[in-house]
Amino acid sequence: MKALCWTGVNKLEVESVDDPGILNDQDIIVRVLLTTTCGSDLHLLGGYVPTMRAGDVLGHEFIGEVVETGSAVTKHRVGDRVVVCSFISCGKCWYCTNELYSLCDNGNPDAGIPEMLWGQAPGGCYGYSHALGGWAGSHAEYIRVPYADQGAFTVPEGVSNERALFASDAAPTGWMGADLGGVQPGDTVAVWGAGGVGQMAARGALLLGAERVIVIDRYQERLTQVEQVIGAETMNYETSEVLGELRELTGGRGPDVCIEAVGMEAHSDRIDFAYDQIKQQLRLQTDRPTAVREAIFAARKGGSVFVLGVFGGFVDKFPLGAVMNKGLTLRSAQQHGHRYIPMLLERMARDEIVTEHLATHILPLDEGPEGYDMFKEKTDGCVRAVFQP
Repeated sequence: MKALCWTGVNKLEVESVDDPGILNDQDIIVRVLLTTTCGSDLHLLGGYVPTMRAGDVLGHEFIGEVVETGSAVTKHRVGDRVVVCSFISCGKCWYCTNELYSLCDNGNPDAGIPEMLWGQAPGGCYGYSHALGGWAGSHAEYIRVPYADQGAFTVPEGVSNERALFASDAAPTGWMGADLGGVQPGDTVAVWGAGGVGQMAARGALLLGAERVIVIDRYQERLTQVEQVIGAETMNYETSEVLGELRELTGGRGPDVCIEAVGMEAHSDRIDFAYDQIKQQLRLQTDRPTAVREAIFAARKGGSVFVLGVFGGFVDKFPLGAVMNKGLTLRSAQQHGHRYIPMLLERMARDEIVTEHLATHILPLDEGPEGYDMFKEKTDGCVRAVFQP
């Protein structure tokens, strides 16, 4: 079958790879209908995550049709249209039974790598390096889905592929930021990043009752989507003084909840961005925490900051003193999507959550390298490149 493979730093090729097969009686094989790029894939593409190997198939956000099932699968049959959570979870370990699905003890067969980096290992994720399991990704014609009764969800009739696709990762990740960030009715929420995850965090905050949601970015096409589709306010950090304007909007206090949806390659026009970029290029730190710092400084005293963006290692000049002295609650996680996806699909069926506008460019898989270039450089108004194998 054809698959889009990482072949080196900033190098992608469509290659012929072996078809996946049933290896465990809880597996299903899915024919991929749509699969999309995610901002965190760019960290893999650019070599910021050091555990990629030439030939790895990228992609963790997808929808497809079941074409084969293992003998122990009870919830899915051949022909079902399913969206699959990007994280792989067994459903039975301590973490899964406590709804901390992305921390599953059995989803990551390469746990030794992250244990050296982080002390303990998160679960596995499709197409997301050997630190997260080395699982083959979804930018392919077919994909093996382990623990299918836990991780695959039947898509309701009437919900289009283009909408349900984002229930795989962007929508549950964003919702989790609003939920575990502690958004309460009447809150003011600020979200850094207007990509798919940031937009879904903003929509989640509004549906949880936030009175005001302000999304911060620099790309006008994404800010326009936030205003017209998500229903939130926007702020362009290239033309606004973010901290001052957020204080002014909140009576001098700052937002109740700040959600960072940017990650290790943050951009800013502040001096600390140049500092971070130089240290990252010199390999003196692994990540650029520019947006996280701003979120911590922006949050009101006693507020909360939730980090949704992906980070890999170590950062410098982290404002721990601000976290402590302002009494902030700081939380983060890879997505615990299994607890949210059924609810999100129901909201999608009721048009409370729409996502198809994110799929600005739908391309055949053969044009995967060009799609990634467009997504990375944000050319032609690209918000997400979606591939149709």
